[in-house]
Amino acid sequence: VNMLKKVVFLFLLLSICSLSACAERNKNAQEHEIETSTSVALSNNDQIDAVQATEALQQIKEQIHFNVPIKMPTTLPIAEGAFLSATARTQGDQVEVIFYESKENMPINDIRLKKSATVIGRLLVKKYKSVEGASTQIAFDNFNQNGGQEVDLGYNIKGYQDAGAGSLWTGWNEGRWAIATHTRTDNPDAGVKLAKQAVAYLENHMLPIPRQYGMAQLDVYQSGNLIVWQDEKLVYTLDSIKDPLKALAIATAFYQ
Repeated sequence: VNMLKKVVFLFLLLSICSLSACAERNKNAQEHEIETSTSVALSNNDQIDAVQATEALQQIKEQIHFNVPIKMPTTLPIAEGAFLSATARTQGDQVEVIFYESKENMPINDIRLKKSATVIGRLLVKKYKSVEGASTQIAFDNFNQNGGQEVDLGYNIKGYQDAGAGSLWTGWNEGRWAIATHTRTDNPDAGVKLAKQAVAYLENHMLPIPRQYGMAQLDVYQSGNLIVWQDEKLVYTLDSIKDPLKALAIATAFYQ
């Protein structure tokens, strides 16, 4: 009898363990399935956002009627789930494109954009009568020759600091680009930090190749970001971009 009880007990114990193991396997399988489906959903959303942005940029190009071809960014940094749109206006020898992100998909030049969408940035492209006339619009500096206090920006790049009227600039050159960060003299570390972030970013991202020069001003306080470059008789200007690193991201999207 005792032996029979032991056999029954062992049988019940094994059955319980087996059921517990099955339950745990089912739970793990369900969790994996949920994680996988969530990952697929996020991936699909990213793909949808990218397709929408690509289509919007193509539509912007189609809205621009200019006497010479102009380049547009291949992509723009927009918030997840947001839609890209723009207003495009051609007047004489100048094209103005204001890029927007919105919660709903709006056509190019929709009148609702100014009230219910957020400005990503503005692109101005102006054609000059000559290459020489265009080149006068680029405030290019050779910071190595200008001098100033040296600062190591990493990646074997030296910056040069210049202060005046309460402002502190940290400038450096990359190819035919003159780049400088701006901060106030009472917050000097912020200018160096932003300069190092920009240098690190540009190690893996290319600014458009200027013909002849380009310049970028990156503002710590997000109020004066400006990127300008020449392409023969055309001058491209990016402004109205609050985040200085986002301004760089938009500029590098013009590299082709």
